[in-house]
Amino acid sequence: MAGEVIELRHARGETDDHLWAWLPAHRAICCGDLLTWVFPNAGNPQKVQRYPLEWAAALRAMSGLQPGLLLPAHGLPIAGQARIARVLGEVASVLENLVRAVLDMMNAGSSLDEIIHTVKVPDETLARPFLRPRYDEPEFVVRNIWRQYGGWWDGNPARLKPPPDSLVAADVAALAGGVQALAHRAEATSDPRLACQLAQWAVQADPGSAGAHAARARVYRERKKGESSLMARAVFNDAAAQSGQHQASPTRSPARGE
Repeated sequence: MAGEVIELRHARGETDDHLWAWLPAHRAICCGDLLTWVFPNAGNPQKVQRYPLEWAAALRAMSGLQPGLLLPAHGLPIAGQARIARVLGEVASVLENLVRAVLDMMNAGSSLDEIIHTVKVPDETLARPFLRPRYDEPEFVVRNIWRQYGGWWDGNPARLKPPPDSLVAADVAALAGGVQALAHRAEATSDPRLACQLAQWAVQADPGSAGAHAARARVYRERKKGESSLMARAVFNDAAAQSGQHQASPTRSPARGE
């Protein structure tokens, strides 16, 4: 292009048709979204399959060219061969270690639930300025690794062909002593993950309950405060907003156990 040689290299990362560019005359790389000054976006919960191990391979290939300038699609450029090698190597290692840990547990017969709550990235690693989980986060990448190598089933036989969520929610509400008791329990528990599930069941058991929606909105608003990634905050904020809107115009429908 205008006398400039630009080599386009195929990779699989956020998509299966990712490209990065090598400008040999300048020893520069345009890496696209393979490095964006946040934790790799390799686990987006609302997107198609992404490829953490192949992503790491692309970063290793870039480093192997010994570039002196790295130009990301987002964030500041990085200059200096040693500095670039360190950044690319550390990000690649995080992805490789995640894949290795997940596959080891999968091969040992662990369920997705066990893996999600076991495989972690050390806090000191996530404190790196180019690995902070501000958009995506390791837990979502773990799920994507499972999906890539193990399919959509999470290993729980009850969830291979599960009952409707509303049916489960209605039975849980009945066992809890009613929808309001379930909603109160959701707000009382100190575990934010459990609180969200209980609040979700309360609304699913009785979609017309203003009290259940009020509890759900409060639970998700509180949950959002503790999240670092944009994806998690957006999903929880949307859930709170949905229940908040429902409170303004509730439609009553009786539920079992109330």
